[in-house]
Amino acid sequence: MEKWRENKIYFLVTSIVTVLPMIIGIVLWKQLPDRVAIHFDRNSIPNGWSSKSFVVFGLPIFCLITHIVCTLTTLFDKKQENIQNKIIHLVFWICPVVSLVCGSCIYGYALSYPVNIGVFTEFFIGIIFVITGNYLPKCRQNYVIGIKVPWTLQDKENWNRTHRLAGWIWVPCGILLILDAFLHIIAPSWMVFLLFGIMIIIPIGYSFFYFLKQKIK
Repeated sequence: MEKWRENKIYFLVTSIVTVLPMIIGIVLWKQLPDRVAIHFDRNSIPNGWSSKSFVVFGLPIFCLITHIVCTLTTLFDKKQENIQNKIIHLVFWICPVVSLVCGSCIYGYALSYPVNIGVFTEFFIGIIFVITGNYLPKCRQNYVIGIKVPWTLQDKENWNRTHRLAGWIWVPCGILLILDAFLHIIAPSWMVFLLFGIMIIIPIGYSFFYFLKQKIK
């Protein structure tokens, strides 16, 4: 409850920010087409559409529900004393920023503004990975944030080593995505997914082999 008392105002503010695209959508209602593009390929070509009502109301509400679940799960974690306020604030801002970015891109494209959604999205994801990678080594054992596999949760040293390695992997991968947004260094889509796989598989694999090594001793 202590974390909740410390952050309830922060929770309220970020929740309001999360639904700002709904307010903006209501203001722009008459200008928006009835059928709005909501999904795009890497070349900013739309390949998925939805109704105006879903875009204006459904997406922000979905982001708000996700925001509430993520933040409350973090605030009431069994090991909440291990979660630093900087990490909590990072979690608090993920859904609001995603909601604002997605809303801006969707509304901008719908209103025929020159929005390069492919570049913007990849750049934004890269920024998230760099910020997250910077915080991972500072993240102490908890059940919400980080690489939560049985052997990291059971062993503090395993957790610390795994997250230090993850930080070294996530930051350069995030920088690579930021550069690729403009230079198309890893242009094929499958290479982007391969990069995501590396960011997940290598830290988990390392933590498992460290667990086996400690078990054999």
